[in-house]
Amino acid sequence: MKKLDLTKQEKEVVEHALQHWKDQQLLDGAKADELRQNIDEKSFEWKTLARYAFWVALVSLVFSVFSLFADNVLVRFVERFYETPNIVFCVFFAGLAGLFYALGFRNKKRHPENTFSNETMMLAGSFSTAACIGFLGQVLDRNTSQYTLLFLLSIIIYAVLSVKLQSKLIWVFTLVALGIWFATETASHSNWGFKFWGMNYPLRFTLFGLLLTSFSIWAQPRFKPLQPFQSTSYVVGLLYTMIALWCLSIFGNYASFDAWTQVRQYHILYWGLLALVLSLSLALYGMKAKDYVSRDIGFVFFILNLYTRFVEYLWDNINRTIFFLILAVSFWFVGRWAEKIWSKGQSN
Repeated sequence: MKKLDLTKQEKEVVEHALQHWKDQQLLDGAKADELRQNIDEKSFEWKTLARYAFWVALVSLVFSVFSLFADNVLVRFVERFYETPNIVFCVFFAGLAGLFYALGFRNKKRHPENTFSNETMMLAGSFSTAACIGFLGQVLDRNTSQYTLLFLLSIIIYAVLSVKLQSKLIWVFTLVALGIWFATETASHSNWGFKFWGMNYPLRFTLFGLLLTSFSIWAQPRFKPLQPFQSTSYVVGLLYTMIALWCLSIFGNYASFDAWTQVRQYHILYWGLLALVLSLSLALYGMKAKDYVSRDIGFVFFILNLYTRFVEYLWDNINRTIFFLILAVSFWFVGRWAEKIWSKGQSN
């Protein structure tokens, strides 16, 4: 009989569950021992190694590009291409993207178990697509109406590819491109100013994140091709909302840096309170509904907003020694509180 391969942590959880059911007389002792004998511990985490290896490969690729421009010999070689029309680079990266997507799709069809190598191909294709659209933007003038349409084009390309290839990674690129298009579209309608309809970028993206999160909860499940990406949209939407709201709590709804420096932070305290209330509400909802994504994001941004307010209002008003002492003690209490929650979960 083939045994069930589990990691050391997974094996401990299963054995703990079997012992609990045995102690509660929900499972016969002989059957529990039989099930325990059917568990085997993995000798090595090859999946984890594969994930890290592909990540290192991508990072190394990025560093190789930077090293290319740090090498004087290669710089002189690259300078020969400075006069090359941007349309040539656009076509080149379009072909490169098509090659990566074709290889990724073929490998995914033939070897669906090779998750990380397939996703690496998709990621390389996504970067090539972004480069292609970027060079196409150089061909077009930013002041023309076609400029923002480029980002809309990238959204369509990424969305079609993510559905066709069933790639959550490309769907993330779709949502990032959607955010870039939203920023450029609203900026173009305000003559590339900082405010649109009286809203600066943090306030705009707070509303944008709320709309994206709402779409992922109520509308996206109704579209069958988009259902596999519902959780991804939910996470990205929450991150858009909470990051933008955190920035809004710091800078307020001001149109310029100079205008922001002329006011005291307590003048925009209401944005900070809103960020604290929303993040805490998200964390409490996650705990009650067992939604671990919203719970974790809520707690992280609640603590981040709390310490941001702490730095804003106390940095210039108390002695530095007392400031860091309070900071150290507060972090100790946060750690102790987290330790108690973890210990309670372990005992349960």
